[in-house]
Amino acid sequence: MNMADHKRDPVKSSVGNTAGNRRREIAVTVGKERREALVRAKRLCRDDVDNKEMIIDDDNEEEKAVLNSQTCQAVQDLKSCLVYQGKGAVTKKIEALRHLRRLLSKSDVPPVEAAIEAGAVSVLTECLSFGSPDEQLLEAAWCLTNIAAGEPEQTKALLPAVPLLIAHLGEKSSMPVAEQCAWALGNVAGEGEELRNVLLSQGALSPLARMMMSNKVSTARTAAWALSNLIKGPDSKAATGLIRVEGVVDSVVRHLRKADEELATEVAWVVVYLSALSNIATGILVKSDIFQLLVERLATSDNLQLCIPVLRSLGNLLAGDSHITHVLVAGSNITEQVISALIRCLSSEHRVLKKEAAWVLSNVAAGSIAHKHLIFSSEAVPLLLRLLSTAPFDIRKEVAYAIGNLCVAPQEGSGQPNVILEHLVSLVSSGCLPGFISLVRSADTEAARLGLQFLELIGVNLLAVASTRLRENKVMRGMPNGEGPKLVEREDGIDAMERFQFHENGDLRDMANGLVDKYFGEDYGLE
Repeated sequence: MNMADHKRDPVKSSVGNTAGNRRREIAVTVGKERREALVRAKRLCRDDVDNKEMIIDDDNEEEKAVLNSQTCQAVQDLKSCLVYQGKGAVTKKIEALRHLRRLLSKSDVPPVEAAIEAGAVSVLTECLSFGSPDEQLLEAAWCLTNIAAGEPEQTKALLPAVPLLIAHLGEKSSMPVAEQCAWALGNVAGEGEELRNVLLSQGALSPLARMMMSNKVSTARTAAWALSNLIKGPDSKAATGLIRVEGVVDSVVRHLRKADEELATEVAWVVVYLSALSNIATGILVKSDIFQLLVERLATSDNLQLCIPVLRSLGNLLAGDSHITHVLVAGSNITEQVISALIRCLSSEHRVLKKEAAWVLSNVAAGSIAHKHLIFSSEAVPLLLRLLSTAPFDIRKEVAYAIGNLCVAPQEGSGQPNVILEHLVSLVSSGCLPGFISLVRSADTEAARLGLQFLELIGVNLLAVASTRLRENKVMRGMPNGEGPKLVEREDGIDAMERFQFHENGDLRDMANGLVDKYFGEDYGLE
């Protein structure tokens, strides 16, 4: 099992059998976050397209055919320029490169296939030769950047150019050329694990890390974005390698403290992958000022693009077994700042912010008793209760983990968690039960398990509190006067559990049937 499998794991605590910290799952998963991955992973470079030039309509087949034809011709013209040795040869070559680059920048879906089939990659690689004029190097790298933004097989076609693209990240190249090469490599890295491994094996990590340390904003921003693609796993080796590069942590701190929001956003994504994939990196990050700086960014920014990676970074840093108590000392200013910032996000109109904030809050709620009491007494609880009943399903599931974690106390070793009765009774009395029963009815097995675990808390603790108060004996486990099972029945919880009687998932089937047999058996309702 690789490191990524241990992060934000779908088997989350602490509702149910364990009361430990909720673990991290991999920051980007295929499918679930595919839309985000596509937006961030590859970027076209179109800044220099003349505003007066026509931008191609991607749905117009006739225009696309013309563009493909023009691209093929442009590659042939560039080939001719490479063999021309007469007067003005360099100028002709640069003009041919510029023309090809503009053709590759005219459309959101550039004519990459036409360029590749015409032999563009080998010609452009030749144009990257050291000793060439900067303008030539820049135009060639720009063309390769947009070719790398194509489909998977098209991106793989760039592999012959990778060694020179990496070489131009060094000090022998000008900063604009290095930036453009970093952009091209970022697109290659964004394609997937196979190409990331190629880049790593050819030494792309260290020069990109050095570029991220730059005081020039555009250089640091491009390098940070490329690095976030390069280290995104699923293997932890790259993330661990990056955190060990001298100066990286200091540069991350500096950029988060002083940089504009664009650069801070890219650096925050680097922190996301460092903290999601490498325990070594996480251990180093929590000992720096990074956590405090992330909290300050979250508390003061309304920029959704920045707040998302900041939230994910915070959640990852709080998900380690010991990090929450190291970073968030209950009663400290930083802990109150975190909860206040998360409440702000839960109140936001942005769906993604609500979901991410609920996840982070569930990690805080998986901390100590003091952490749980602090959240329970804050404005977060009314927000969580409202979201559990009204929010879209994915948010409700994250909220349910936060509420569930508030109800169980940390316990060393295995066995049933200790229930915080005050929290459980208050939350059930405030109307959270229908939300959990709704999760039991869902087709999502993870959500259904969470709902069943919460019903068990109610059953074991609310069923027997009358007896508990009389003789310290655990009673559906928490509501006063044996009200637990009655509350569950009143909300059609029995029907929700009985649908698992012949369920294909054995764990859920056994859990649901066990609850029904234990709390709603032959003796149920008999006084």
